[in-house]
Amino acid sequence: MVRAKALLLSMIRTDTIAMLKRLSPFFLAILLVGCAGSGRLRYDSPQEAYEKGLAHYEDGDFMKAIEMLQGAFDFGRTHQWAADAQLLLAKSYRANKEYLLAANEYTRFMQIYRSDPRVPDAEYDLAMTYYDRSPSFRLDQTDTERAIVQFQLFMTRYSDHALVEDAMSRIIELRGKLAHKQFNTAQLYERREFFEAAAVSYEAVFDRYYDTDWADDALLGAMNAYLKYARLSIRDRQEERLLLAEANYDRLLQIFPDSDLVKTAESIYIEVQSMLNDLSARS
Repeated sequence: MVRAKALLLSMIRTDTIAMLKRLSPFFLAILLVGCAGSGRLRYDSPQEAYEKGLAHYEDGDFMKAIEMLQGAFDFGRTHQWAADAQLLLAKSYRANKEYLLAANEYTRFMQIYRSDPRVPDAEYDLAMTYYDRSPSFRLDQTDTERAIVQFQLFMTRYSDHALVEDAMSRIIELRGKLAHKQFNTAQLYERREFFEAAAVSYEAVFDRYYDTDWADDALLGAMNAYLKYARLSIRDRQEERLLLAEANYDRLLQIFPDSDLVKTAESIYIEVQSMLNDLSARS
């Protein structure tokens, strides 16, 4: 019985192969394409591809939205739905946290559809893709710097846009992150007792990021680093380093008189003056 079944299956396979060989190449190709294409995306027009993409986007299924929206360009980039599909494709990539791909699509939208009234919003969203990629202050800040540049370009080109104020607040936030990174570098130098490098790094925070919350901290840090540097210096070099600490104290008082750090700075200043007086007495 088992041998009979095996023989029957063998005959069926043989007949199937023979039938396929008799089919013309044209009909065989149609058969294979039909089987392989059964799972393909289905749309018969750019409008249908766009609308299906939009529906997936609104449902939060961004991968399917991306697939459908890309299909809209099977019909070219000059049809009625092309600009809408391009912009929504960029938004879908961003919503899916594929920020570099989103940046590429926003850029493509601005280049191809330059006269579209949504270009300013797209340029703002382009800046936001770099903002979204901006990492912790401890990491490389290339994307933070790119975001700042893009927001500045947006503000320059569209100074009357409703999002200019928001762009400014983003820039301040991002500059604060850069200041924090520079401040952290200065602290690292100080912990390793590289006091000259620490002082210079603290001053760089103030010089570059005077408009951030780290500016007064940086002046206090520079004061403290110069004081420590002076303590370790030979007598002939102590005065110049103490005077640098004093200069940073003066800047702190003049620019940030209401800072919570003023009292701490005063205690450092008193020690600086004491050392200067001792040096003067020994002269």
